[in-house]
Amino acid sequence: MPSFFILLAGAFLLFYSLHTPTHSATAPNGDALVSGQALTAGSGNKLVSRNGKFALSFFQLHAPPSEAIVISKSTPAHSTGWYLGTWFNKIPVFTPVWVANRERPIAASELNLTQLKISRDGNLAIVILSNNATFETLVWSTSHSLNRTPAGTNRNTTTVAAVLMNTGNLALLPESSLSNGAPLWQSFDYPTDVGIPGVKLGRNKVTGFKWQYISKKSLIDPGLGSYNLGIHDDGVMFLGPRNPPFVASWSWPPGELADGLLTVLNGLLDSDPRTKGLFKPSYVNNDQEEYFTYTSLDESSLSFASLDISGQVKLYLWSQAKQSWETIYAQPSDFCTTYAVCGPFTVCSSNSHPSCECMEAFSRRSPQDWELGDRTGGCVRNTPLDCTASSNKSTASSTDVFRPMTCATLPYDPRSVGNATTQSQCVEACLSDCSCTGYSFNNSICSVWNGVLLNVNQDDDGDTVFPEDVLYLRLANKDYLQSLVRNNNKTEPRAFIVETIIACFGLVMLVLLLLIWRNKFKCRGTLVNIIQLNGGGIIAFRYTDLVRATKNFSERLGGGGFGSVFKGTLDDRTTIAVKRLDGARQGEKQFRAEVSSVGLIQHKNLVKLIGFCCEGDKRMLVYEHMTNGSLDAHLFQCNSIILNWSTRYQIATGIARGLCYLHQSCRECIIHCDIKPQNILLDASFAPKIADFGMAAIVGRDFSRVLTTFRGTAGYLAPEWLSGVAITPKVDVYSFGMVLLEILSGRRNSPEVYTSNSYHASYFPVQAINKLHEGDVGSLVDPQLQGDFDLTEVDRVCKIACWCIQDNEDHRPTMAEVVRCLEGLQELDMPPMPRILAAIIERPDVPSV
Repeated sequence: MPSFFILLAGAFLLFYSLHTPTHSATAPNGDALVSGQALTAGSGNKLVSRNGKFALSFFQLHAPPSEAIVISKSTPAHSTGWYLGTWFNKIPVFTPVWVANRERPIAASELNLTQLKISRDGNLAIVILSNNATFETLVWSTSHSLNRTPAGTNRNTTTVAAVLMNTGNLALLPESSLSNGAPLWQSFDYPTDVGIPGVKLGRNKVTGFKWQYISKKSLIDPGLGSYNLGIHDDGVMFLGPRNPPFVASWSWPPGELADGLLTVLNGLLDSDPRTKGLFKPSYVNNDQEEYFTYTSLDESSLSFASLDISGQVKLYLWSQAKQSWETIYAQPSDFCTTYAVCGPFTVCSSNSHPSCECMEAFSRRSPQDWELGDRTGGCVRNTPLDCTASSNKSTASSTDVFRPMTCATLPYDPRSVGNATTQSQCVEACLSDCSCTGYSFNNSICSVWNGVLLNVNQDDDGDTVFPEDVLYLRLANKDYLQSLVRNNNKTEPRAFIVETIIACFGLVMLVLLLLIWRNKFKCRGTLVNIIQLNGGGIIAFRYTDLVRATKNFSERLGGGGFGSVFKGTLDDRTTIAVKRLDGARQGEKQFRAEVSSVGLIQHKNLVKLIGFCCEGDKRMLVYEHMTNGSLDAHLFQCNSIILNWSTRYQIATGIARGLCYLHQSCRECIIHCDIKPQNILLDASFAPKIADFGMAAIVGRDFSRVLTTFRGTAGYLAPEWLSGVAITPKVDVYSFGMVLLEILSGRRNSPEVYTSNSYHASYFPVQAINKLHEGDVGSLVDPQLQGDFDLTEVDRVCKIACWCIQDNEDHRPTMAEVVRCLEGLQELDMPPMPRILAAIIERPDVPSV
């Protein structure tokens, strides 16, 4: 009997060993996987290149932050899939450079049955074994066939091995020639969204095979995304959507790739000290192939090119000092240039941290996808349009209204309506079509859009948007009314069609009401502005409303020569700041300047004007309340929060974007004339907003200068103010440069007390440019930061500031150039010493303006 049980136990063990999946295969060792071995998903094993630079195994993407976990037995299940891929092995930031099964993730329930192995037909394959090991499901292989085959099928006995090369290339080679054999297959021929040195970008002219980048779907989904980069059969290098319509966001014509594009790339790499001498881009074009690639001249450096989720091509370089990736190059540089980058019914803003926002009365289709970088779903209406088609489907009835969207580009793919020669006819043409979602009327040309609206951009870099190009967005009447109640700061104009008699009657009544308003409140000289502003989104408050909102002006936030600012709360609990203008003449002038300049513009770096009050001598302006007060308080008051360097850099960039918008993106150029820390307000997240437009000057687009009275604050005044010449936006550039220096140092540029012997030494702009020339900008930084700052950014800020405060306005950059410099997209040379500062050094008894 004992012998019988021993035999039975032996038979059971033999049966179990024959039917146990992958675990019986030996694990790979080093950089190679040979026949008979398997890389098991649950084991934590991986291939590592001989130089240790790259590794390959199964992983799962996580975001944010951009991380991944190499799977092991202790890894918990996750809703996202698992992938096989290659990544940089020696850095703490997980960065995949190639993914095998990007369109077929492995579920958590399949992990223990998943292997990478050399299949019996000689291919490298990812397989999932059935529980009884009878069948295996082919997830991915170098033969690119997806099927189910019996586990014991033997179709090819070729002995091959998979080797992870020092270059990061995963190659399938004959075992007899691993060191110098030609690859039977290699991952470099199938790039995903990333290219490392040695990866080709181009085409095989004989076979038609293409090496191209295809963006990934999101931060946690490396599947095929919306954009691709490659060389077409006609020789055009094309960057744009992967699916129709094929609208290029960037392209390079054939015949100019060798000399033109290659020259540009070499120039960019050589001009940047971080990349000079590190890379060598090359272009090959012969009878068989045409492709771009690049090689690394320094084996210790780490870099990769990536086609981003947003459709931008970016070149990254690993910074050992910062322990992070630095963006060296981006094309196109403007995030919003890419077709449909934000999805339908969105507005795109261009900056270093590009933003996509839903249009009024729309909400994100999938907030989770947005957080993961995939905004292609865009936004959807909160309320469906009210439109009923007639029986013959040629007309429709609707109660919908239109909201004008100014300072934005018109959407993609308009349709012209030839028989609509007036704006009323254009409105009617859109309302009579239930698929119409917006219209524009310019120079007697009516354009309408049907279906989704794409590529509506608000350009923060300063490209002019003509005031005539206004998109009128179609909204449900319910959403329009709700927006008035919810925001309490929008009274958008309604587009509607009425019969002639009703229109005339309404016009007469409006005129009578305005006459009564003027006689009752005696608001001299401001009636025209009020009429215009009521059509532009500002609320006219009653004086009693503001008395109640501010609790009889009991909580004073601050003030100046114009009057005082008080904190208040509206009925819907919106916190406001009420500026009460003092004095008849000064109050009138301040009121006119503020409402005419800031009243009709909206920008995230400009303080929002909610409304106004004009009753007799009572003139008040109602703004959004800024939680963190003014920049002045945080820089110069000892009991305030110390702003770290990252926040200061963010504030500087935000101010620059706001000024750029005022100078170049509004209907008329607005010169602020009084840029200083007191007029920079900070919201709850310390984002800056430019405030106090009481001294602003408006310049028509047909003029480059304006002659105006002397205005501004000592210490921030450009030299041309003293000469009495007509000014340009460059006076704001000068003031911005002085503010930059104060952000850098944490103290005022001009000392409160000085003597003829000490002034030149203590005037900070003099110190700044001297230290910049000496290469010692680190000593200029606010000592309260205790050395915790980015030296590269400090040097950049100091250079920009010293260029901004040049005596000659022609030598100062524009605010658009300043924005690009702060974003790292443009470099500046060493600025010269301004003549006025040189005079201060030579004559210390002469104080600065």
